[in-house]
Amino acid sequence: MEFRHLGRSGLMVSEISYGNWITHGSQVEEDAALACVRAALDAGITTFDTADVYAGTKAEEVLGRALRGERREGLEIFTKVYWPTGPGRNDSGLSRKHIMESINGSLRRLQTDYVDLYQAHRYDHSTPLEETMEAFADVVHSGKAHYIGVSEWTAAQIREAHRLARELRIPLVSSQPQYSMLWRVIEAEVIPTSEELGIGQIVWSPMAQGVLSGKYLPGQPPPAGSRATDEKSGANFIARFLTDEVLTRVQQLRPLAEQAGLTMPQLAVAWVLQNPNVASAIIGASRPDQVHDNVKAAGVKLDADLLKAIDAIVDPVTERDPAKTVSPARRP
Repeated sequence: MEFRHLGRSGLMVSEISYGNWITHGSQVEEDAALACVRAALDAGITTFDTADVYAGTKAEEVLGRALRGERREGLEIFTKVYWPTGPGRNDSGLSRKHIMESINGSLRRLQTDYVDLYQAHRYDHSTPLEETMEAFADVVHSGKAHYIGVSEWTAAQIREAHRLARELRIPLVSSQPQYSMLWRVIEAEVIPTSEELGIGQIVWSPMAQGVLSGKYLPGQPPPAGSRATDEKSGANFIARFLTDEVLTRVQQLRPLAEQAGLTMPQLAVAWVLQNPNVASAIIGASRPDQVHDNVKAAGVKLDADLLKAIDAIVDPVTERDPAKTVSPARRP
């Protein structure tokens, strides 16, 4: 495993991080989830990403049990706050009330005294940003989180949050956006702003919800049991990639992966890691062998000719519009 600094902070994270968005507590049984975490640890992954909303808070519980007994100082545990975790009016968003209650719930479920990174899962247009950042400051100053980050915020939102973070003397060090060969909306604005401010990317869905694994074929129905057939496992996210044009071009990447001595998933993960502003790529898994395959992307260097060949294939179907950065108009 290779390691990188998260932005210009002193925190180092594994190039491949393990996330449990659509697996732990919902898609796979706990024994399988625990086996995947063990495979990640055995492969040298030290960075684990979750969120309070995943599987209705159950994902944090599973991860807490899976990491129990590990040396806490040797791990980087990330979680997030924003989406609903209960039925009440204040059970979502980035109000002070929800943040202070949510961090305590996350720590209890994760069985830890602190998280290394506490992230705003989306931008909250219903709460003054000053209130949100002051609450995050109290979380950091109380020792319940070491660093803070954001997920799917625009460049302008990141810039203003960073300004307030500096005033409050807390380290805003990360952005967690979707990023892959097929989804490059952060390249135009978020990445240049982040580079300027010393913020690093922890990217999710480097395989475009599994499409870049090559298992979805043009003109054929999705494989039984795949993410595309399961509403609970992100089928709404993957739908945008399941056109024959996209799937045909993805199949054209296969010879390039073979030329590089990589599997299709390894090529996809290695590709996002070529961007110097990316500190870590989040992978998920329902089987340990998927972890073992994906981690081989760590440390891989793709030469310029290969990168150009990839661009030539996927450019007509790649989304680059920075306006597609997720930013809901109001809290759920």
